Amino acid sequence: MLQNSNVAVDSVYRTDWGRIVATLIRQFGDFELAEDAAQDAFTAAIDQWRTEGIPDSPRAWIIQTAKHKAIDRLRRQTRLQEKLEADPDFASEPIVEAPTLDLGEIPDDRLRLIFTCCHPALSLDAQVALTLRTLGGLQTDEIARAFLVPTATMAQRLVRAKRKIRDAGIPFSVPDTSEMPARLDGVLTAIYLIFTEGYAATRGKPLIRADLCAEAIRLGRLVRTLLEPRPPAEATALLALMLLHDSRREARLDEDGNLVVLEEQDRTLWNRPQIDEALALVEETLRGEPGPFALEAAIAAEHCKAARPEDTNWSRIVTLYDLLEQVMPSPIVSLNRAVAIAMAKGPQPALELIDELAASGELDEYHLLHAARADMLRRLGSNDEAAQSYETALRLVTNDNERRFLERRLKEVQGLPQ
Repeated sequence: MLQNSNVAVDSVYRTDWGRIVATLIRQFGDFELAEDAAQDAFTAAIDQWRTEGIPDSPRAWIIQTAKHKAIDRLRRQTRLQEKLEADPDFASEPIVEAPTLDLGEIPDDRLRLIFTCCHPALSLDAQVALTLRTLGGLQTDEIARAFLVPTATMAQRLVRAKRKIRDAGIPFSVPDTSEMPARLDGVLTAIYLIFTEGYAATRGKPLIRADLCAEAIRLGRLVRTLLEPRPPAEATALLALMLLHDSRREARLDEDGNLVVLEEQDRTLWNRPQIDEALALVEETLRGEPGPFALEAAIAAEHCKAARPEDTNWSRIVTLYDLLEQVMPSPIVSLNRAVAIAMAKGPQPALELIDELAASGELDEYHLLHAARADMLRRLGSNDEAAQSYETALRLVTNDNERRFLERRLKEVQGLPQ
């Protein structure tokens, strides 16, 4: 029973954290209170579900328990009375399961939450970080990794963002269409980073968190629908990009759960209907001047259009990365461009670019920089140097699946049996 209850708690946390917190924020109007109460409820579930059994509706149980925990916290802070005076039925209002949302319905609490987090009163970094924490359920160190900043720095940003929303009385609502453009960059970036965490989880055993990928795609569709009849190209491009990456999900792990790199994947496992849907969207986004998501989607499209690895148009991909580096310069874009150059022109020019990036120090703590450098050295036959870079990558990687892949590569260059 203990193991089953723990698995159930973990499952609800992973799949429903954002929905639970969004519901609590709508009811209490306080990010910190909502998160603390939700965490208290999950802690209570670990003990109670073990002895009393798993409830019929675990999410509803967590929400109801969290509401009581929040009221207890308010009572201790002597703030309950003003809440009760404003709404006499507040303490007794039942929590019910929300129906499944159709695209034609009024957007749900999670969409309200993402637009609240992405209010223009907050910096773009703060908007995205707060969305990842409250909606995606990511821990502070996971978010810090996405922004390449220390965990303590990210913790301070999150605290300041929550308090600014509370003190400024920013409403928990989807804004009028005329107000959406000011928030769109943050909304789209946050959705993509939720997807990215699902596509390559920061820590733990699973490489892929399908629940986060599905949630990000769902939100991407909703945002695009909100902006019809003429959704911005970047909203369409983001949806296409996520669909293309997600279409390869079934081929990314072998039967033993080990990572399979792109050029070794069984392409018959790719989701062709999803790819076809996405390719039509990519075409749509490239009719005007493409933005960052449109260019990234075009790159992903080149991979998905190739029936075999050797059919991949790497020259076209390098050209797209050249444009992306102009539109959205960043060390990670430069690293990805270097990897594409390796495929188009060989590992030596790519290694030179990667060494320039390494010298800048911006990606010192980014394991994929060292993994890419190791791969170039491996392909050039410099096995001793490659081993050193693989060892550095292994010190930094936090996902177990990626760790096993790097360990296999390290053994390969060391000449050890797999």
